[in-house]
Order: sequence, then C-alpha cells, then structure tokens
Amino acid sequence: MKKLALHWQILIGMTLGVLWGILASTLGLVEFTIDWVKPFGTIFINLLKLIAVPLVLVSLITGVSSLSDISRLSRIGSKTIGIYLLTTVLAVILGLFLVNTFEPGKAFSAEKRDEFKEEFASTTSQKSTDAAAVEQQGPLQPLIDIVPSNIFGSLTNNGAMLQVIFFALLFGIALIMIPPDKAAPVNDFFEGVNLVILKIVDIIMKTAPYGVFALLAGLVVEFAGDDPGSAFELLLVLGYYCLVVIAGLALMIFIVYPILVTTIGKTPYKTFFEGIFPAQMLAFSTSSSAATLPVTMERCEQNLGINKEITSFVLPLGATINMDGTSLYQAVAAVFIAQAYGIDLDIMAQIGIVMTATLASIGAAAVPGAGTVMLVIVLQQAGIPVEGIALILAPDRILDMLRTTVNVTGDATVAMMVARTEGQLHPPVKETTVV
Repeated sequence: MKKLALHWQILIGMTLGVLWGILASTLGLVEFTIDWVKPFGTIFINLLKLIAVPLVLVSLITGVSSLSDISRLSRIGSKTIGIYLLTTVLAVILGLFLVNTFEPGKAFSAEKRDEFKEEFASTTSQKSTDAAAVEQQGPLQPLIDIVPSNIFGSLTNNGAMLQVIFFALLFGIALIMIPPDKAAPVNDFFEGVNLVILKIVDIIMKTAPYGVFALLAGLVVEFAGDDPGSAFELLLVLGYYCLVVIAGLALMIFIVYPILVTTIGKTPYKTFFEGIFPAQMLAFSTSSSAATLPVTMERCEQNLGINKEITSFVLPLGATINMDGTSLYQAVAAVFIAQAYGIDLDIMAQIGIVMTATLASIGAAAVPGAGTVMLVIVLQQAGIPVEGIALILAPDRILDMLRTTVNVTGDATVAMMVARTEGQLHPPVKETTVV
C-alpha cells in the first residue's frame, strides 16, 4: 500500500469504504461501523480543522510579504492582485449560479433530505437564530465583524476566519513597509513556519486513505441503514454533483479564459492553449500548483513570450493567491451540502460564501488537499454542517486534479494579461524552413 501514490491510496480507501458500508448494511454491522469505524473519520475531520487557521495565517503572511520591492512593483502588483481577485470572484459566482440552477443536493429523495435535516436540526435552528439577530444589526455590521478586537480570540475560532485573514493581510503589508534588515528575520521565521505547516498538511494527507475509508463507511451505513440499495442513490447524486463542478471548470477554461486571453491578452486561444498544455497536464497529474510552477514559468516565457520580469512575479504570486478552480468547487460544494441537509441559504449567506471563498483562496497552499481545508473554512463561515464534507470527499481526488488544472491556466492567463498591458509580451517568432 505504501508503494502506491497517495491518490491511488485515497481512491482505494474510498472504494473500500463504500463497499464496507454496503456490506455492513447487509450483514447488520451498522452499529459496529458507527461505533468503531466512523470515529476515525471524525478524527480526520478534526485534523483538517486543526490546521485550517495556522495554514491561512502563515500562507497569507508569506504570500503578501513576497511583494518585497513594493515601490518598483506597486503598479504591477496592484494590477496582478486585482485581476486575480476578479477572476476568483467570477469563478465563485459562476459556481453559485450553476449549483443554484441545477440544485444537485436536492436530487436526494425528500426522505433522505429530511433525515439529514433532522440529524442537524440544532445547527439549522442556530443558523436561523443567528440570521434573525443579524436583521437587528446595522448595515455595516459585516464590515465591523471582519476587524477583530482580539486576534488571539479569532485564532481560536475557526468561524472567525475572515478576521484571521484581515490580520494576516495587515501584518503582511506592515512587514513590507518596515526596513528590509528588520523584516528579514520575521520573513525567515514565517517562511520556516510555512514549511512546517505544509509538512503537517502532508502528514495529515497521508492519513487521508484511512480517514476517507472511515468517513465513507460511516456515511454509507447512516445513509443506507438496513437498506443497502439506497446507497446507490448516494452514488447517483454524487455523480450529478461532479457533473455540475466539471461544467463550471470547463466554462472557466473554454469560455472565461479564452475571452480574457483574446480580448486583453490579444493572443489566439489556440496559441495560448498549445503553449501552456504541458503545464496543464502536470497540474492534472500532481494536483499541485506549486509543483507545476517551474513548468508554467518555462512555458509562459519560451512558448508565449512573456518576459521573465512578469513571470517571476505574477506566477509565483498566483500559485499562492489565485485559486479559481478551487474557489468554484468550494462554492458548488458548500451549497450542495446545504441543499442535501435541507438548509436554505439566503442571498446574504451566498454573498458571504463569495467573500469567504475568495479571501480563503488567497491563503490556500498550492499543495494537494489544501482545497479540502479551505472548504472547511467556507462551510464554517456559512454555518453549514462541516460533517457534510463526507458527502463530497469520495470524488474529491479527480475534482482536485481538474480544479488544479484550472488554477494553473488562470495563473498563465493573468500573466499574459499583465504582460500585454505592460508591454512585456513578445510572442516568439516561429522559424520557417526555406527550401
């Protein structure tokens, strides 16, 4: 088992979890599975919650502080960050549009949705109470809530992630503004901590096959009960959910990015696609924007003619803060889980998802599994049961591969746009053979 790649281990864990759940439902091992198997899935969820706050805090500080020479790159930096945020918001809105249009979570039978809703009735009731309290507040209360009065209190509350993001942005900006010799030790410290956090994520993801097995086994037995046939309903609905996510990712690659590349980048999309294709394939196979970064930079410079001054700044920054595919997936997944549990999300709640998914993507590490951690943040901020993440972990590996491909394509798209507007795009001339 250890000789297999992690994604194969996770796929095996998912398959065995579903098979165990069906077998347990058939043989009357439901209580055994809930008492002795499902808890390991809960531990896996707790590990994801454990790392969420430090991952966002440290990744975001190191990402912002990478803008070291802000005087020289202020124009390019603000332009790059602005476009990255714009494409991320577009991706989240597209995801929300699709999931609200096709409503994959409501494909569950009414009986199953009632069961989910009853199981988390207290959570739903609390959400309604919170919504009623918000109606009594002023129009700027959400803005007030973003600014923490005690950062240590915010760091101990996963639901206050926007406050952590605000502090990390403020800290990173201040770090840029102090003398470089004074900032260097702080930068070194956070870069070191960032490496430690990423290693912890790596360790947690090594337990993913077992955690996924336990989550899927517990989910199937709770879903199917003594009727293993109803487990197939779960598989069908998950397939529908995957189609909605894939449709959104396809629209980004084949509609949104081509429009940006051809109108602002003034480059035929076929040329762009052929130039970046190897990086896309590497992103698909590794599920890591960071691992793909060297190839992305090489292809953008050699095949698309983007000057190194642009690629060396825009692409590494994009690997840190630009997660269009991940953000779209988070929007679809969050609303899908809410629909499955019978939770109605009003327009303000969905605007909150847009804000949280966009800002959380800035702090998402460019490594496999980080998107799942960020989804936990989005769910908690929206008041959606985090336990519902078990519903979408089964197909997550293939979706992770696809959304990372979108992330890398988005990085290259923005690099081309910035290069064109800065006069730093010089497409290489193809050599012609004279006969």
